[in-house]
Amino acid sequence: MKVEITAAAPLQLQASQMAVPVFEEDLEDGLRGLAAEIDRKLGGHLAAAARGENFEGKPDSSLTLPTLGRLPAGRVTLLGLGRRQEALRSFAATGFETLRMAAGTAARAARKSGGGRMAVVIPGALGRASAAARAAVEGVLLGAYRFDRYRTEKRPSDALAGLTVAVPAGQERSGEVKAAVALARSMADAVSWARDLVNEPPLECTPSRLAAAARDLAREAGLACEVRGPREIAGLRMGMFLGVTRGSAEEPRLVRLSLVPRGAGAKRRPLLLVGKAITFDSGGLSLKPTESMVDMKTDMAGAAAVLAAMRVVASNPPSFPVHALVGACENMPGGRAYKPSDVLRACNGKTVEVTNTDAEGRLVLGDLLAWGVEAFRPAAAIDVATLTSACVVALGHFTAGAFGLDGPVIDGVLAAARASGEDVWRLPLVAPVRETLKSEVADLKNTGERWGGAISAAHFLKEFVGDVPWAHLDIAGPSSSGKERGYVPKGGTGFGVRTLVEFVRTFEGPRP
Repeated sequence: MKVEITAAAPLQLQASQMAVPVFEEDLEDGLRGLAAEIDRKLGGHLAAAARGENFEGKPDSSLTLPTLGRLPAGRVTLLGLGRRQEALRSFAATGFETLRMAAGTAARAARKSGGGRMAVVIPGALGRASAAARAAVEGVLLGAYRFDRYRTEKRPSDALAGLTVAVPAGQERSGEVKAAVALARSMADAVSWARDLVNEPPLECTPSRLAAAARDLAREAGLACEVRGPREIAGLRMGMFLGVTRGSAEEPRLVRLSLVPRGAGAKRRPLLLVGKAITFDSGGLSLKPTESMVDMKTDMAGAAAVLAAMRVVASNPPSFPVHALVGACENMPGGRAYKPSDVLRACNGKTVEVTNTDAEGRLVLGDLLAWGVEAFRPAAAIDVATLTSACVVALGHFTAGAFGLDGPVIDGVLAAARASGEDVWRLPLVAPVRETLKSEVADLKNTGERWGGAISAAHFLKEFVGDVPWAHLDIAGPSSSGKERGYVPKGGTGFGVRTLVEFVRTFEGPRP
């Protein structure tokens, strides 16, 4: 979709739909500001519609009205942002997330009304034009997303033909605004790519095809890519990874994407990103019930986020190397499947007693983290995984859990999440919970007690990173959505991409 930046007056914008953010104060005692100007052009009908629909400009609310030829825009949509001071504080704390969600709502409405060209107005009252423009563009592009590859009945074309972003006069030539819009487009493309992968049926998104998608991405983005099969994985002595994949007819794949800068930057210690890529999780011999298995094609959402983030990183390369690791496999029952009470040996030599084959993601991640830490000696490691339902119980479907020892890495992840608008909450690495992983026959078990399950899973991963600064993101809740809201579609959400990109953009790391 073509995105244009303009300083044209909002009342002159040519578009099928024009979205105008408003605060609650703009609708008190009659319309004010731009809303009042639009209302005069529409002969008072906008104010009448606001009264009739009880539209007060609250967050997550909108009002759409056809202009009947009185404006160049075919429809005008008011996007509620809430009280002015509260909204401005929220913008600063969440990377303009309220505006991003509102823009997504407007895009979905425009698509359902037949598509065409959309315009979004960025009033000066919103604050930093670059940050507001980035949020608005991300919201529109992500709100316009649709996954209908497998529908046999094709709907009439309702795609958005283009987007015009109207900024205050003089800002249209700002390098900061142009860079923010370019980043927003790159980010939205990457998130949509991740959504597509998560939404693919498991028959199509197998480990080998996920590896092929990573190869294609690397070729397009200019990244180095290496894919290893079962023999090479065995050569790395990844006993946990191979244990998980034993029950499946699909061969596993170990994927590495790398971005290494030229010159002195190549010698800096890298950043390591690791994503969980269970392309289908039946639970193995600890079989899930049917209703819990239906959405298990999404159990590779962590890998999708890591790979998609590398796409944006490649277009905005940092001054240090970045390596992304993905261990793709299925977790299936079968005659060769690994069993409860099996003892698996990780690539770093640690032994793990299997107490639940449905706690497979941490086994694969443990091998990848241990190997990545040894092979690349990273300055920091971050893993992203749909790891535990316990995290969903703790935080719900909209918030990811973050774990890590105190320090700049976990602080940086939380700051990156806030800046990008993704909802991440830090959970504690409670020391006594580690005790529940003790085994009588091996170095540790792969599960602890039922209570604190997200914490014990994080403790398990921590066993494989040594002294490398590390953070773990459990995205089991927000990785997919049961309904549309704002720019979030039903299905795969692409959660985690924006946080990872923002972290890489701001990460300093040690100098050589």
